[in-house]
Amino acid sequence: MMVLAYVSLGAGSIGLLAALGYGLWLRAKSVENEKAVNISGAVREGAMAFLKREFITVAPIGAVLAVAIGLISGPSNGIAFALGAALSAISGLIAMAITVMSSPRVAQASSRSSGVALQTAFRGGAVAGLTITSMALLAVGSLYLIFGDPQAIAGVGLGASLMALFIRVGGGIYTKAADLGADLVGKIEAGIPEDDPRNPATIADNVGDNVGDAAGMGSDVYESFIVTALAAMLLGGLLMRSELVVFPLLLGGIGLLASVIGSLAVGRRDHENPSIPLNVSFLVSAVVASVTTIITSVLLLEWRLAVLLSVSSVLGIILVPLIQRLTDYYTGYSYGPVKRVVESSKVGHSANILAGLSAGLSSAMPLGISIGVVVIASYSLGSVLLGEPLYGIYATAIATMGMLSLSGIVLSIDSFGPVTDNAGGIVEMTGMGEENRKVTDKLDAIGNSAKATTKGFAIASAGLAALAMIQAFQHEASNLLGKSFDYSINNPVLITGLLIGALIPFFISSRLIGAVERTAALIVEEVRRQFKDSPGILTGSTRPDYGRVVDIATKGAISELFRPALIVISTPIVLGVLLGPVAVTGLLIGAVLSGLYLAYMMANSGAAWDNAKKLLEFMGKKRAPEHAVAVSGDLVGDPLKDTSGPSLNTVIKVLNTVSIVFVSVFVALLVF
Repeated sequence: MMVLAYVSLGAGSIGLLAALGYGLWLRAKSVENEKAVNISGAVREGAMAFLKREFITVAPIGAVLAVAIGLISGPSNGIAFALGAALSAISGLIAMAITVMSSPRVAQASSRSSGVALQTAFRGGAVAGLTITSMALLAVGSLYLIFGDPQAIAGVGLGASLMALFIRVGGGIYTKAADLGADLVGKIEAGIPEDDPRNPATIADNVGDNVGDAAGMGSDVYESFIVTALAAMLLGGLLMRSELVVFPLLLGGIGLLASVIGSLAVGRRDHENPSIPLNVSFLVSAVVASVTTIITSVLLLEWRLAVLLSVSSVLGIILVPLIQRLTDYYTGYSYGPVKRVVESSKVGHSANILAGLSAGLSSAMPLGISIGVVVIASYSLGSVLLGEPLYGIYATAIATMGMLSLSGIVLSIDSFGPVTDNAGGIVEMTGMGEENRKVTDKLDAIGNSAKATTKGFAIASAGLAALAMIQAFQHEASNLLGKSFDYSINNPVLITGLLIGALIPFFISSRLIGAVERTAALIVEEVRRQFKDSPGILTGSTRPDYGRVVDIATKGAISELFRPALIVISTPIVLGVLLGPVAVTGLLIGAVLSGLYLAYMMANSGAAWDNAKKLLEFMGKKRAPEHAVAVSGDLVGDPLKDTSGPSLNTVIKVLNTVSIVFVSVFVALLVF
């Protein structure tokens, strides 16, 4: 069965080649507008400055941790940690670089047709999506082939999680602080349009789209893929069946190849609804992945395992469009929740805020039901078919891996969002014309929906991956001790862990929202100062100092991210050392239960406020009183949907990966 691991390496290589082909296709597209070249260069410079400063700051911490993990959990885990962290950083860097390269080409293509612009934007997203998923698959597959034991490479999950935490949190603070600063002074006080070149925060805002939406989501999905594959492999190892250890890698490879095929479905034909080709590309990928998984399982495994793994994988694949549709209902322009936010904007600010919160809170219930159905169905199937509860747990992990196997196409569609957003900004700043702006606005609207639904995908996959990791942690701890722990509700140690775990997402969210507010305040002061000291900025005769705002956003984001990160990393270690694995299990369960719903609520509330504002703009009410109300709602929602909400995905997974790497220490101290 070890040969199946080589199949995953082949799939990863094909994914990289497909991404390279799309990248060369994009690079061949010339950008004739010199202003567009200059603007994209400034955005690239700002984004690179942020990531460079972040990596330089984080690198010494990562090096110390790699050595410590190598000493505590073995050299293989130290190496795996370093590789996981390095590739996570590269994933974020690639996602950002491709977005910057693609945006001016999409702006240029908007002069031809919406179909050409859509294809250009999608292929830019596909470079990032396929590259990131391929690297995740290659990282886990190659480490397993070298060391041959999932527990010996658990550090790769921690490395991916840790770097994703820094990129996600830092990027989230940066992007929303810049966005808030640009909107508060530019839109509300000065009354100038979004992406107006007279706004000193415009370049920082565009940089934020890249370091937050592109680099942040890239590292987030990369981490989810690795953590899910690792959890399933650990559970397969506990079942002592080699075919179950390598099956998650095979499933990831099938999904990646299906994503490559699906990406070919997006052509340059104009569509009245630009989301149609994107939906077709996903549908093709999902069908190809499902059929191939079923055929492969039947050919390679005995019938009970074939039925179990095929059905579980398909359940996970089906969960992706289900969550996307649920998220779209609560955040899309065409449905009741966002329309109610629009109506409430006619009443006033408080009504707008309440309607947005209501939409986000309501969305948590169908998410929970959907995940619960998949968990119960997969677990019951495994327990019944093979008569062992651990097979049920493994089946749930495979369902999660089925979901993550489509990361390539999901991330390709998601990366379409920041590409079109930046392209619209370039069209505005270069004065390309109203017709070009109509094309990019139409694509940006689809991109906003894609970003919202991908956040739902990332949140749900984080919760499911965490459930698998918790089970792997419990069984690994029991194996090390030689007996089962007391996980009953009567155990005060478990209750203590539950209470602390449920608290962490709320505390971290408060820190991140406050970080956005504090950094945005500095940007607001700087933009006001520039308008006051240089009146020629608003008349267009003086060029703003964009670099100063970029520097403020960078310093603010870097300085604010360390305290939340330290709390997340240290809490399971401290709790495990003081109270043992039972308390850590409670911590992980509590964090998943509160973090999953809190993240989804914040992401959907923020998206509902954002899209209510955009719907009013599409209705021609940009100067109406209710639009000003909607802008305020959008500003409240920005740090929820783009900073604290998405960051909780990574928080949940970091807690789990830290715990699984240090489980041997917790058990050893307990015995001692």
